[in-house]
Amino acid sequence: MSLSRRGLLAAGGGTVGVLAAGSGPAAAQPEHGDAPRVRTGFDRLAADGYRLLGGRKVGVVTNPTGVTADVRHIVDVMHADERVNLTAVFGPEHGFRGTAQAGGSEGRYDDPATGLPVYDTYLKSGQPLADIFTASAVDTVVFDIQDVGARFYTYIWTLYDCMVAAALAGKRFVVLDRPNPVTGRAALGPVLDRAFATFVGREPIAQAHGMTVAELALLFNAEFLAKPVPLEVVRTTGWRRGDFFDATGLPWVPPSPNMPTADTALVYSGTCLFEGTNLSEGRGTTRPFELLGAEGIDRRWAEAANAERLPGVRFREAYFAPTFSKFQGKTIGGVQLHVHDRESYDPVRTGIALLVTAKKSWSGFAWRGDNWIDKLTGNTRVRTMIDAGAGTAEVVGAWQADLAAFRRVRREHLLYR
Repeated sequence: MSLSRRGLLAAGGGTVGVLAAGSGPAAAQPEHGDAPRVRTGFDRLAADGYRLLGGRKVGVVTNPTGVTADVRHIVDVMHADERVNLTAVFGPEHGFRGTAQAGGSEGRYDDPATGLPVYDTYLKSGQPLADIFTASAVDTVVFDIQDVGARFYTYIWTLYDCMVAAALAGKRFVVLDRPNPVTGRAALGPVLDRAFATFVGREPIAQAHGMTVAELALLFNAEFLAKPVPLEVVRTTGWRRGDFFDATGLPWVPPSPNMPTADTALVYSGTCLFEGTNLSEGRGTTRPFELLGAEGIDRRWAEAANAERLPGVRFREAYFAPTFSKFQGKTIGGVQLHVHDRESYDPVRTGIALLVTAKKSWSGFAWRGDNWIDKLTGNTRVRTMIDAGAGTAEVVGAWQADLAAFRRVRREHLLYR
């Protein structure tokens, strides 16, 4: 495999390497059937004989999505390969093997399959997380987790926190890239105001960022890290910015319990806003984030949402009984989203329109008492404008200047066409 590296100097220092496209045998491809069109960063790292990790003590930040094209976990693959000195695993929210629900993790344990120590990164950042990296005795931290393209999906902030901590601990950082499953065509939605920074948004990026994790790592290192980390990223090959996940040929592994399909990811960056309301966002159903509702809602919400004439989506009056989370065991009314043209569909505009129409069509509508909606949208503007009676177009128009500024910054860190 022929390698070329583009050396980059990040803002304030810190080297960045990009493992670029090359030729050579595919690694870890299915034994039967056609190989996927897209090769992930891990596939390319393995095809190159793990040269990027040669002579290093390696720790991997990953979860169940860190798989090869034939759905073997990369930790199992690397642990069995004498060319890699894999000595530790770091688990995010939901855990390395994915045993925990939302807001949970697996804690510190030894992995039964490999015997490797697994360290818990969830809700850890800064020096405490740096101390974990130091205690693990690794010198290179590798990140490989499938993202879904939304600012409030916590794995990208696990990436950010681990980069910050690795810089503090003097560790090298390698990101193995995977496709953005909902395309990387455009950034959409409001940009976070740092006054609302939390684990569902550390830095000012758009609600639907339209980037891969490697691109985000480059942006974080150059724009946000006070002390940039020695960073290298391994690109995918075969992925184009306009590709949805089903075009990749890769297997879909749910990145979290309530992200069962790539269709869920398609709507998530808009309908996750309902976590900030008293309505169910569909947790506890087979269609989380596609089903929304509450007690007392009837057909009028679907009618109001369809009257918005949003591109690419229609709304069906729906009734469902969540098995857990909000309204557990109760039959409630609401809507189901049906995306019929994903090329024209705008998930964030759709999420805003659903908030606007829910408030107007159902007298029981309320924001969550802790104003979680402000953390999700990254500002107070969405909530206060909807409360003041603003329509969808007015709310969407209010963030366009901030979004245009973010798009200019984002453009500098894109790796794919």
